[in-house]
Amino acid sequence: MTWDDWFRKRMRPFLGPWYYEMEQMMKEMEKMFEESMKEFEGKVPKELVRERKLPDGTMRKEWGPFVYGYSVTIGPDGKPVIREFGNVKPSLAAGGRFALKDEREPLVDVMSSGDEIKVIAELPGVNKEDIKVSASENTVTIQTDTPERKYRKDIELPDEVDQSSAKSTYQNGILEITFRRKGKKPSGVSIKVE
Repeated sequence: MTWDDWFRKRMRPFLGPWYYEMEQMMKEMEKMFEESMKEFEGKVPKELVRERKLPDGTMRKEWGPFVYGYSVTIGPDGKPVIREFGNVKPSLAAGGRFALKDEREPLVDVMSSGDEIKVIAELPGVNKEDIKVSASENTVTIQTDTPERKYRKDIELPDEVDQSSAKSTYQNGILEITFRRKGKKPSGVSIKVE
């Protein structure tokens, strides 16, 4: 006899019908959770599923890592700028479900000051030799592809930059890339007022 059976038998006279309704509701919730987990398992990329042998010899299935977050900063125009990061993306188009990728988007911040634009990205757990950065006048792409970590992010820059001026450093999981803005030429013609 299990603890639940013993408890039910002994407490039956003291418990009202609400107890059995609650018990039924809990069983339904457990069933829904199990079904959701089975559905979730089918959507997880193979690279994020692994098995680990425990000290007692049994095998345990592990998933992940699953990362989702966002940062909010105030842009130069005074409006909030929201940047998402991670490998889980909520999707209203999929009925409130989520999209899951084996690549993570790193947390990135773009700062402008004077004639410089600086891109700062958090890439923990990778070596600088594994980081690939490419840039155009308007965008920067950061990516890594190692067995342990995969990152990818395409970043729109606020102004055109001189990509040949790029300088980058990577230390303690933080990648910094600095660009000079492209020189702006005055537009229009000067008119003398008489």
